[in-house]
Amino acid sequence: PTEKREARFNSWMSLEIDFATPDAAQAYRQRIQMIKDVTDLKQPERVPVIPWFGVYPAEYGGITVQEAMYDYDKLGAAFKKFNADFLPDGLASAALMGPGKVFDMLDYKIYNWPGHGTPPDTSYQCVEGEYMLADEYDQLINDPSGYFMRTYLPRAFGALAPWQMLGPFTDIIELPFVGLGLIPVGIPPVQEAFKTYIEAGQAVMEWISAVGPIDGASIATLGLPNIIGSFTKAPFDIIGDTMRGTRAIMLDMYRRPGKLIEAMERIVPIAIEMGVRYATVSDTPMVFIPLHKGADGFMSNKDFEKFYWPTFKAVLLGLIDNGTVPYLFVEGGYNQRLDIITDPDIPAGSTIWLFDHTDMREAKKKLGGWACFGGNVPGSMMKAGTPQEIETYVKQLIDDVAQDGGYILANGAVMDDTNPANL
Repeated sequence: PTEKREARFNSWMSLEIDFATPDAAQAYRQRIQMIKDVTDLKQPERVPVIPWFGVYPAEYGGITVQEAMYDYDKLGAAFKKFNADFLPDGLASAALMGPGKVFDMLDYKIYNWPGHGTPPDTSYQCVEGEYMLADEYDQLINDPSGYFMRTYLPRAFGALAPWQMLGPFTDIIELPFVGLGLIPVGIPPVQEAFKTYIEAGQAVMEWISAVGPIDGASIATLGLPNIIGSFTKAPFDIIGDTMRGTRAIMLDMYRRPGKLIEAMERIVPIAIEMGVRYATVSDTPMVFIPLHKGADGFMSNKDFEKFYWPTFKAVLLGLIDNGTVPYLFVEGGYNQRLDIITDPDIPAGSTIWLFDHTDMREAKKKLGGWACFGGNVPGSMMKAGTPQEIETYVKQLIDDVAQDGGYILANGAVMDDTNPANL
């Protein structure tokens, strides 16, 4: 695993990029070296500053979030300006805005987004619901891909509802059964759903063809590495966030704990493979993982150790074994979890933890010498505080926890709004 990770970092640092200037090329390599140093628990050249940005670059660029999701020229101008003006050590990627046109085409049910359920100048919102029913655990366990295609996605995307009529692709095993297996594909509503799916794919290609050059320009001219090239989630969050929903998965912990655990164990290799695959394609070792339902207040430590941690830990170990670096965005508080997550089975210097409401001095006591960590600068202070308050807070934070390395300066919650002077 260590050799694989070294190879991934070396490949990331030596990407074939046509830098605008030698200074940009040098800045790119220096930033990656700082990130590698803190990951390895070494003292970097300076503390890397890598905020986690949401939709704020759109506001700063003078456009609405809705415009950023639909007008790629305006999206590009806003994000190029933001990156050039603030020069974070990690790229603020235009890809995180998402293609509104595609969500419209597919009639995405699980979220509202700017101009489609939320005001044009706001972020998106999750629409909680049971998009997976309580009696469907066995279907998910027995055939995850089949369940997603024929049950979950038809509920999540209105345009794909006819896919519920599809039969299992595993029916198609010999010549006499090919015709019978394909009958559902010939049903007009199913064909229309596939047509929309293809058109959405074409729209995604239009979007990524615009986003790629936007991000590429900031990388080439400013030397800002793209930190987040991959993504996965903890199995409990995969099921709880947008499949069962918060209320339903909390009930499942009491009503069907065995099935919930079995389903999460089934998802572990899927979550690992997704993270590794995207990291390989993007040539970036970091795998971003937002942590949601394991936060303090969602469940007791006893339940965390039973339901959340075992499969989450298995995903972390799988990612580490493949040479990637789990980059964990720890939303909420993990003050009750610090003794649990500092598991001796997880190698030192193999993970990064960005905390939100976690006590950073306690995090230093527990994670110091074991894992890189950061975060904690309050979103409320970023918006309502003064530059002097921010400066004082950040200096104290660095004095308290960053003196011997292994630390990244970052905000605690996704930055959807702030005062630019504070930033």
